[in-house]
Amino acid sequence: MAQVTVFMALIAIAIDLVLPAFPEVRQAFSMPSDSTHVTWVITVFFLGISVGPWLFGPASDRFGRRPMLFASLALYILGGLLSALASSWPLLIAARFVWGIGAAGPRTLTNAMVRDRFEGDVMARLMSFIMAVFLIVPIIAPAIGAGLIEIFPWRSVFVAPVVIAVLLAVWALRLPETLPVERRRPFTWRAVGEASREVFRNRTTLSFMFANMFTYAILTAYLGASEVILEDVYERGDLFPLFFGVLGVFFALNSLNNARRVKNVGLYHHLRRSVYFGSVAAIAFVLVSFTNGGKPNFWIFAITLALLIPVAQGLGPLANTAAMTPLPHIAGTASSVITTITTAGGALLGGVANSTFDGTVRSFAGWSTGFFALSTLLILRATRDVSQQ
Repeated sequence: MAQVTVFMALIAIAIDLVLPAFPEVRQAFSMPSDSTHVTWVITVFFLGISVGPWLFGPASDRFGRRPMLFASLALYILGGLLSALASSWPLLIAARFVWGIGAAGPRTLTNAMVRDRFEGDVMARLMSFIMAVFLIVPIIAPAIGAGLIEIFPWRSVFVAPVVIAVLLAVWALRLPETLPVERRRPFTWRAVGEASREVFRNRTTLSFMFANMFTYAILTAYLGASEVILEDVYERGDLFPLFFGVLGVFFALNSLNNARRVKNVGLYHHLRRSVYFGSVAAIAFVLVSFTNGGKPNFWIFAITLALLIPVAQGLGPLANTAAMTPLPHIAGTASSVITTITTAGGALLGGVANSTFDGTVRSFAGWSTGFFALSTLLILRATRDVSQQ
């Protein structure tokens, strides 16, 4: 399972390398210096990730995980090259969408491959560990992206992920197949439809899936807003790679703690504890964010942000595991449905949140706290239902 960790990182590479290039993207496509429209290079990428699972998940239930992984890597490479060559904003957005579709494969297939071999608390610990390793990328990627821009043209932030994907595709030749032939399902509209209906009929899966969607919305809003907040609210754009990297350390530490706590107290008990702590952090964050006219002291804002965002991010793999647990026999299709709902819903909600930016941190804080409250209610309901079964 060590290999799948690396493939999950392809998503972060395609996102986090681009963030330091926002000023150059604005200039290249004649946007105002404070425009949040540039965040659509992130939003549309997530929308592509939400569509891609339907190409790879159900097909992997029929043909196996390995062939679909190579197909998704090919599309990932194509999307990256088209982004690097795009001569207009609409072409860049379209290319990023294609790129996102390709990036969906490693994410969807990782979930399915882990579910092929593990379940319950063991799966939750493994997914948290995978996420911790995966989060090393956000720690270093913005600094690498900033370095690339200093040395090469800004479009190098699109070329670098392509080079990495090519190298990983060669390395993937050693990756074993995890889905035995006897467990494969027909790849027909009827079979996919039946499996999808089974996902939507499972109340526990639905609750955890939508809870994951709201935590994903917090993450996408943060990815889109962080550079704008540092640049336009605090005029500390030069600190962005360091700021983003330090918060990435908190992400990784929280994921490692999740793996340890799940082992000690179990998945569902740890989920409840996490949302209790996160709710307190969310209240503190929103109260701080509304001080000083929506421009609180930078360091107090950063501390409260570092308490909330890692908890929200860490809930993702835990809620995803809980959503997948009842559906081992349709892991590929279930992963597709869950990935589509969480990613598309999270990306759109995050995009809506970023579109209301008013030159302060109030909008981001208000939306993030609201999303976390909804996720908390769904997780508490789902874990109660599980305990009563």
